[in-house]
Amino acid sequence: MKRATVKHARQAALAIAVMLAVAGSAQSQQADASRKPPPSSYMPVVEPDFATTMQRMSKAKPGVMQRQKNLLQERYDLADKPAKGVTMSRGKPVQEGVRVKLKSGTSWEQLAGMSPDDIKSKDLFPSGFLPLPHPNHPEGGMLFPHFEIERVKQQDNRDLTRFDLDFDLPDHILPEFPQAIFLSTRPDLGDVSKGKLVTLDNYYELFNGILNPKQLEGLRLLVTPFPQQQFNATGDRRSARPSLGVACFDCHANGSTNGATHLVGDIRPQEFRHRIETPTLRGVNIQRLFGSQRALKTVEDFTEFEQRAAYFDGDPVIATKKGVNILERGSQVHFMAEFQEILDFPPAPKLAVDGKLDPARASEQELRGQAVFFGKGQCGSCHTPPYYTDNTMHNLQAERFFKPRMINGMMASADGAIKTFPLRGIKDTPPYLHDGRLLTLDDTVEYFNLVLGTKLNEQEKQDLVAFMRVL
Repeated sequence: MKRATVKHARQAALAIAVMLAVAGSAQSQQADASRKPPPSSYMPVVEPDFATTMQRMSKAKPGVMQRQKNLLQERYDLADKPAKGVTMSRGKPVQEGVRVKLKSGTSWEQLAGMSPDDIKSKDLFPSGFLPLPHPNHPEGGMLFPHFEIERVKQQDNRDLTRFDLDFDLPDHILPEFPQAIFLSTRPDLGDVSKGKLVTLDNYYELFNGILNPKQLEGLRLLVTPFPQQQFNATGDRRSARPSLGVACFDCHANGSTNGATHLVGDIRPQEFRHRIETPTLRGVNIQRLFGSQRALKTVEDFTEFEQRAAYFDGDPVIATKKGVNILERGSQVHFMAEFQEILDFPPAPKLAVDGKLDPARASEQELRGQAVFFGKGQCGSCHTPPYYTDNTMHNLQAERFFKPRMINGMMASADGAIKTFPLRGIKDTPPYLHDGRLLTLDDTVEYFNLVLGTKLNEQEKQDLVAFMRVL
């Protein structure tokens, strides 16, 4: 009896120990589940159930887009206000006027007279001058205007629609679509696009006989879709159906831009990543830095980087999973670059051979604006003619004017050094600054007037805008 009692006692103690261990393990698992995961440079490889994700994000989409709409309306006057007699290369009206809204009770003149510290302490820096978040910054990814989506679907039978997001800026703020194509090798032809969006559907009929075989093959690759972070065949895509992917010219439409947006792949964690507004490829032959902050040294570097890394948010692990397209440097990359390097700026008939105004062709206001540009406005210190870039990078230190803050999942803080984009053809490619936060040229004048402290008067500002419109 004594041995049986001891045996039962041991069994009971063992059972209690097991129960305590299980309970402790459960508590530990619950604590682990509630604990925020440590920061990582990598995205998760294991994907959640696609149908569940699509249902959840589709349901959340109206709220996400309304939040972005509210932010834009708070920041900007989004009305359609075309400038009289000023159009882009193919006739779309250029928008005029300062669209950034001021804080109540302030004026541009008052702000220009204040120090950065005063503006910062009183929180008077206009919200439209702060970095602009992606429509869903924690999610990010390539996002296309509806007109690009509709035309690509019609011509190539591909769908660039995202089930979780729509593009956020109104059409009249964006570049004309499709943009004209001017070739440095054949300036006699004018716009070689014939008003069409160049895709895989029509590139050959438009360019066969104009390009050499290498350039034609490079163009084919530029309009060929390849897997990308949001558009691919995996279960963590953001298209309803498995996708062939995107083409370079889905963002750089007709070798320029349609205003498509993305997040730069260089920065971690996610909230510090910058929204990037697609820059034009016009004039890459005279540029020596590529990417707003990456400072890649050749267009070949840029082309290869985009396919290997930027398409996948700078994560080579995800790129391997989703189907990265490895381009051969000596032929494919070179051919793509050779075509990009003959994309020319639009004609500027009022400019002389030195890139400055021909006095016989320019108006008095445009000449006054040129004087401001190279004088009091300080624009010419970075944007040097004939192409109005110095091919380097500059840090405007705009964070002097505001305290860092979270805006819709994005940390608005220092931008760092940004490349000097060429100003030739600038009226064709709104919105402005690397993230598209400035909707008009008038906005850019107010921004730089404040950040550089140039204290331009109203007439000087108008004259400066008039000059930039003829570059």
